[in-house]
Amino acid sequence: MVSATTEGVKVTVDTTYQADFSNPQQHHYVFTYKVTIENHSSTTVKLLKRYWEIHDAGDDLKIVQGEGVVGRQPILESGQHHEYVSGCNLKSGLGKMKGTYLMEILKTGKLIEVQIPEFQLIATIFDN
Repeated sequence: MVSATTEGVKVTVDTTYQADFSNPQQHHYVFTYKVTIENHSSTTVKLLKRYWEIHDAGDDLKIVQGEGVVGRQPILESGQHHEYVSGCNLKSGLGKMKGTYLMEILKTGKLIEVQIPEFQLIATIFDN
């Protein structure tokens, strides 16, 4: 689990390798990640956009960007949090992700770029 705080907005990411949905023989590795966004600032913020860099040891860098997260643009008042789960597929069992959320401070209209901390995607394969 990794965390980063930008202007009072804390982002925590926890990852899980999904062995049951992966097929290493076919170079298909599935990962999920749970993101928790906590507003520790004194003002209300709205998540507008996301930007991700996905590095796969077996592939080129992928950039993923768009509106909100999993179809939502959550508004977080001071002290509130938002959680969601998403996932990605890699061609290798080793990668990393990082990114940013573009957020608006609703009271002033100021836009801030909130850092999503870099996290590792590592397939844990156990032989029985």
